[in-house]
Amino acid sequence: MIHANLLLILALFFAMALLFLLSQRWKISYPIFLVIGGLGISFIPGIPPININPDIVFLIFLPPLLFEAAWYTSWNEFWKWRRSIFSLGFALVLITSLAIAYFSASIIPGFTLAFGFLLGGIISPPDAVAATSVLKGVNMPKRGLTILEGESLVNDAASLTVFRFALAAILTGKFVLQDAATDFLILAAMGVVVGLVIAHLLYFVLRYWAKSSSITTPITLIAPYLMYIVAEEFHWSGVLAVVSGGLFLSFRSGDFLNYHTRIQGKEVWATVGFLLNGFVFILIGLELPVIVAGLEGYSMEEAIKYALIISVIVIILRIILVYASAFIPRILSPRIRKKEKSPGLKLPFIIGWAGMRGVVSLASALAIPLALNNGEPFPHRNMILFITFIVILVTLVFQGLTLPIFLKLLKVEEVDEHVPEDEQIESIRLQLAKDCVSYLNDKYSTEMSQYETISRIKEQLERSIKATERTLIEQTQKEEVVSVRKLYRKIMLELIALRRKGLKKMKATKKYDHEVMRDMEDNLDLEEARLNKQ
Repeated sequence: MIHANLLLILALFFAMALLFLLSQRWKISYPIFLVIGGLGISFIPGIPPININPDIVFLIFLPPLLFEAAWYTSWNEFWKWRRSIFSLGFALVLITSLAIAYFSASIIPGFTLAFGFLLGGIISPPDAVAATSVLKGVNMPKRGLTILEGESLVNDAASLTVFRFALAAILTGKFVLQDAATDFLILAAMGVVVGLVIAHLLYFVLRYWAKSSSITTPITLIAPYLMYIVAEEFHWSGVLAVVSGGLFLSFRSGDFLNYHTRIQGKEVWATVGFLLNGFVFILIGLELPVIVAGLEGYSMEEAIKYALIISVIVIILRIILVYASAFIPRILSPRIRKKEKSPGLKLPFIIGWAGMRGVVSLASALAIPLALNNGEPFPHRNMILFITFIVILVTLVFQGLTLPIFLKLLKVEEVDEHVPEDEQIESIRLQLAKDCVSYLNDKYSTEMSQYETISRIKEQLERSIKATERTLIEQTQKEEVVSVRKLYRKIMLELIALRRKGLKKMKATKKYDHEVMRDMEDNLDLEEARLNKQ
């Protein structure tokens, strides 16, 4: 059984890799492609049904995905747009959960408000991974991206809290609003405290003891699980523990990461994030036939009708609430009008349309227990799962495929004063190069006059400064500058390829140490990575 399950998991990972390659070739966002691919795989004869233990869904998938999202969130940008982020992250989730609760209870036979709130908590949070994947390669205003990424951190915590209380109400049959509000404040506050305490402990370990990437990267992989498990052990919010701890460690990462640990950690986390996200997205497609087969007391037509109506409500409600969040505070507060530029009518629509559901919704749905406390099967479990899967499919595929089209048709432009990234890079390089020249003049003026090798360092820097200054002056001649940059990059990549061939020939002679050759390859890797980011 273990070998069969392991073989199935490895086969799914291999299929996931192939689907990802196809998505790149056909220029379709990989979450969309994985969902469709998983659905196609599920219809292949002989494919066994996929069932996941609800108890391990949250534990395996959520902590690392939340931690990765927190790690790569800019705290400065997050804090700058905190009003929009928190209003969407909390208010939108609560209003969506409330609307879905009452609507689903009114149209689905046997559904109570508790089941409605459970469904609302599951499908209310948009997925930033899906949105950023779809938006990759298209021009999206910086404000919009920051709000989408920051919102995902907050709304995950809010939706999982709604899910938690709704599930507790169903399992125990008790729900008192005042007690729930008090419990929410306690579990949220203590979850943040646990995350920050563990993050501080890990910070001291990483800064003062862990000096090698071979231990730093594993500690960062362990960190989210440690934060989540400790918080949940005390019945506090593991989600907020991971988010708060991840934000703190990310903010202080410059104190304990060197170039090697940064490169290694980035690659490891990119791999882990892709595997976990990809596995969940492919599961969406794989699980759907299993859920359909288990629908109890509902016809397929009824289930599809309920799911599509709720999908439409979720999409429309988000767009309305995003506009409300953008403009109602501006109408009521002169300070906000003065502090923030108007987002216009186009950007809120794009932010609203980017509300695709994904990993967190699926993990929450799969985490619904199979049975109640008395041992009876959990009522409406498969219906909730079916609706969740359809909402994910509709928002991910329909909105995901049309989002780039809307961006191009609407021609959404940057609404805030934002210097283009290429200009920022050139300006930073110029200042750093000037600082280096000043340092050399102050500390190594004698050595530069005596040794030609040392003087070349300054010459290289001065040539770089002149080239950068010319580039900044010629910013008005955009097309020529871009053309020259492309030619420069092309030539440099060709020279790197030439050096790689040279290294390969040198390897064959076995004249040089393996470690030396590997270090030379690493240097070429870093240089090629830098060029490919330009």
